[in-house]
Amino acid sequence: MIPDHPDGRLVIRLREGDVEALGELYEQYKTRLFRTARAITWDYGVAEDILHECFLRLFTHADQIHTDVPVGPWLYRVTVNLSYTWVQKHQRRFGPLEAIVDRITAPLHLLPENIVEQHQLQEAVQHAIEKLPLQSRIVVILFYLENMSAKEIADILDIPEGTVKSRLHYARQSLQQLLTGKQSVSGIAYEFT
Repeated sequence: MIPDHPDGRLVIRLREGDVEALGELYEQYKTRLFRTARAITWDYGVAEDILHECFLRLFTHADQIHTDVPVGPWLYRVTVNLSYTWVQKHQRRFGPLEAIVDRITAPLHLLPENIVEQHQLQEAVQHAIEKLPLQSRIVVILFYLENMSAKEIADILDIPEGTVKSRLHYARQSLQQLLTGKQSVSGIAYEFT
């Protein structure tokens, strides 16, 4: 049976030991997976390690990958799981989420008089995102940074689509409360100056 999806053809080649197929998949997905791992872990080096581990797992588990669908959701699931595990293990303050902050807050054309105000808004959004629970933060990253639908996120995280929508809803509420200085996540009041 010939796979319907181009990724499936590459997975079949990979199963046959064709390392160039792994390279093609790597080139196709590396940027998005790295960006996701970095947004979750906030550590460039860790994100690189997670990216490499993700493709190592693809290589070692190619015989278990479905060839009739894109391999992207499987790769995202591995990336998110590895990132989540790393964050849970290290429980530390993380660096800036510049990529997602820029994507969420940056207008198409930035006027000179708005630069200072825009920078303050980006910092406030960054601090607010840092306060979100990790599971909500992951959903926000996949939804806003990777432009994934709720269904795609549900497939990647192996949770119901309604749970994704719920997490997005509560994350938006928390972000709004954090950004307006009201009580927020876990009942702790935060104020931005």
